[in-house]
Amino acid sequence: MKRLLLLLALLCLSFPVHAQDEEDPALATIIEKRTKLEDSLHYQTERVVLRDGLATIELGERLRYLSPADTDKVVQEWGNPPMPNSLGMLVPAGMSVFHEDSWAVLITYLEDGHVEDDDADELDYDDLLEQMQEETKTGNAHRRELGLTELSLIGWAEPPHYDGEHHHLYWARELRDSDGVSTLNYDIRLLGRKGVLSLNALTSMHRLEAVRGDMQHVLTAVQFEPGNRYDDFDPDVDEVAAYGLGALIVGKLASKAGLFAGLFAVLVKAKKLVVLGAVGVVAALKRVFGAKGDPEA
Repeated sequence: MKRLLLLLALLCLSFPVHAQDEEDPALATIIEKRTKLEDSLHYQTERVVLRDGLATIELGERLRYLSPADTDKVVQEWGNPPMPNSLGMLVPAGMSVFHEDSWAVLITYLEDGHVEDDDADELDYDDLLEQMQEETKTGNAHRRELGLTELSLIGWAEPPHYDGEHHHLYWARELRDSDGVSTLNYDIRLLGRKGVLSLNALTSMHRLEAVRGDMQHVLTAVQFEPGNRYDDFDPDVDEVAAYGLGALIVGKLASKAGLFAGLFAVLVKAKKLVVLGAVGVVAALKRVFGAKGDPEA
């Protein structure tokens, strides 16, 4: 069975902290573990080169980058399986990865050939949404086996857009689990000479407006390097992918990249801190891992 790589957005609620909460041994253990992990992370704040010159990221003042190794540590602490094949992830500056308003963009690359975009004007997004909704239902059986909540794909939080000039494809979906918690899954695909760079953000629905701005900033920060850009495609030597833009949206090819239907699954381990009523844990984590300065809006 292929390993499923899942990204969790840590959704927390604000509750008052009581003295007995602070003395809870379980709470103290969680705080100590996450404090040590946060202190061990090596955030990069300057220009980042991905995969030996495939692409670059100009971080500026708003973004920080975590290496694939650090990304794997954070993702596992969020309650997910190991994620050894990412190219790292982007996080906002001035904020802990464990803060309730933090977000993360997982970076992966699928080198499956040059994706032709001649079907851009023919895509029926309503039809694609129906396909994705059916695949989400089918995937619920597998999620139950893994101890994950079942999910429903509610609809587009932002319908797909294709920027033909820059060869960027992006869209957003609203997902809802069996407990009624809604999640925002925001996806960007950068088409390159030999493959597709995937940027996946997962956070809460109430942050949709903020994430729109965040992701547009991410979109301008990440660029293929010369020789790897879409327009560098050479039909005499380069392979053409056996699919078009529609398949990238539906996510049928996600298994090739080790992803699961566009990162549809949301683990519940961290959320159970709220569901099970351990409000002191959530409140204390929020206090300990609060914002460390306001990142540029």
